[in-house]
Order: sequence, then C-alpha cells, then structure tokens
Amino acid sequence: MSPPRFGVMLVNLGTPDAPTPKAVRRYLGEFLGDVRVIDLPRLLWLPILHGLVLTTRPKKVAEAYASVWTEDGSPLMAIGKRQRAALEARLAESLGEDIPVELAMTYGNPRMEEVGRKLAKRGADHILVLPLYPQFSRTTTAAVFDRLARALQPCPHLPELRFVRDYHDHPDYISALADSVRQHWATEGRRGKRLLMSYHGIPKRYATAGDPYPRQCERTSQLLAEALELSEDEWAMTYQSRFGKAEWLQPYTDMTLKAWGAEGLESVDVISPAFAADCLETLEELEEENRGYFTEAGGGDFRYIAALNDRPEHIDLLEALCLQHSQGW
Repeated sequence: MSPPRFGVMLVNLGTPDAPTPKAVRRYLGEFLGDVRVIDLPRLLWLPILHGLVLTTRPKKVAEAYASVWTEDGSPLMAIGKRQRAALEARLAESLGEDIPVELAMTYGNPRMEEVGRKLAKRGADHILVLPLYPQFSRTTTAAVFDRLARALQPCPHLPELRFVRDYHDHPDYISALADSVRQHWATEGRRGKRLLMSYHGIPKRYATAGDPYPRQCERTSQLLAEALELSEDEWAMTYQSRFGKAEWLQPYTDMTLKAWGAEGLESVDVISPAFAADCLETLEELEEENRGYFTEAGGGDFRYIAALNDRPEHIDLLEALCLQHSQGW
C-alpha cells in the first residue's frame, strides 16, 4: 500500500484531563507558563504563577470545568474528536484515498509528539498543521508553531511541513458563520435586537507591539455583518476573558452587556467567532456568566449562538483549507 500523500494535524489550545484542581493546576501551569501567553520576565512572573495563581485559581476553574464537562470529557476535546473524524472522512471522500487526520493540543493531551508518531505510523511524510484559530495571535497560533518546533527537536527525520497561519477572511469561514446565525434566527423565530460578536481578548500591549489579532477580528466582524446585511447599529464586537490587571483589548464583553442591560435592551444574540469549538470560555463564561451580567442589569433575552463545532459547513471550510494548502503534494 502506498503512503498517503499527506497527513493533517489539527491543533487546538488544550484542556485539563479532568475537572479536578490537580488536573487544572497541571494544565494552567503549562499554559500560563508559556512566554507567548504571558510575556512578563520569567523572574517576575514565575514566582507569581507558582506562588499565587496556581495555589488560588485551580479550585475555582475546576468547578467551572465541572459545570460543562461531558461523558466524553471536556467540550473542547469531545468536539475536537468529532471534527477530526468528520474531516478525515470528508478528505477520503473528496480525494479518493485515506488521508490521516489527528488531533493535537498545544497544552496538555494529546501531545504533539504523540500525534506526530501516530501520523508517521500511518505513513504520512508530509504534514499540514492546521491550528483551529481563525484569527492569528502570538498567544495562540504562534504558540502552536513554537510547541511544534520543540516537539520536532529530538526527531532524526523531519517530515515536510506546511502551516496554516490564519483564515479570518476565508469566504467559506464567513459563509459558515453567517449560516450559523441565520439558522439560529430561524430556530428562534426572530432576530435579537443586536448581534454581539465576542472574541477572546489579548493584552493591549501585544497589539501595540504588532500582533495582527485585533485587525483580523475587525475584518471578520465586518465581513460577517455584511454577509448578514446588518446595519451599523445592529451589531458590535467586543473582547472577553481578560486576565490580570493589565489593559486588554476593548471594548470588553462584560461591560458592554452590562451597559446594554441597563439600557433595557430587549434581546441580544451572541456569537464568538474566534472559537472553532465550544469550550469553557463560551459555555461557562459567555453563555452563563455574561448572560447573568446582561439580565441582572435589566436586559431581556440573551441567546448564545454555538461555535461552528462539527457543523457540515465548518467541515467544508476545514476541507477547503486542507486542499488549498496541500497543493503539489
């Protein structure tokens, strides 16, 4: 049997192995210890991380994970497995041969070393690395690149690699987002008075230093608004999930929803285009915590629109990216 023409490594952020303080502490230690995520000098940050953050946050974060945990593990992991299987089936159908697809995480399991060995065992000597981040950021996509480079250091034989940097304005991505919003409106039987596009935030200093993330988020938002034919007063974009005391990208999601609630806004639809799979930040922070901010401030209906997850339109996009970036293999 001839080897496959290429293999695909799907990569997402990561997840604890269990919703327990011990597992969360191990995961947060790896995640928050990455200089791509927190760029403070190590001599300053590591004592804070190990002396304060990892002794106080794991219990609370574990409780949050427990509230969204499923029989198949964390939502991010369960959805990632479905995405992997669906993409592998789709590529086999479109190319007429088995193309191995494996799921890896930047932090935690499954580790890139393990996934690389799986792809090698399946005969893939050409690997397309597809980070599941539509918008590029040093904190996400660049961290994947760094982690991959470290994983490959001990390898005596390197595969040929290609790396998808971003797809924030890809027509299939915008179309998939727009379709998900239209389906949500159809299911609900009406539109919310406003559509809020909430993105994971990053410290403002990262953008000032050249991180293109906010520009790409703005481009995604504008294209989605145009696809949905929304006027300027019918949508807004914000940033969520800030951490620490530094200024992050604004406007903030929680503050915006509190202000809209205080206005007595009748209804709001909320989507988070930066997330390829629902996870703690969407299911607990956005759908639950921020819903509370909006309704407690006086707002009406709060309706969360699920991430693209393993929707057929999302698999269409991932297939298109694989076919585009594997040309010539």
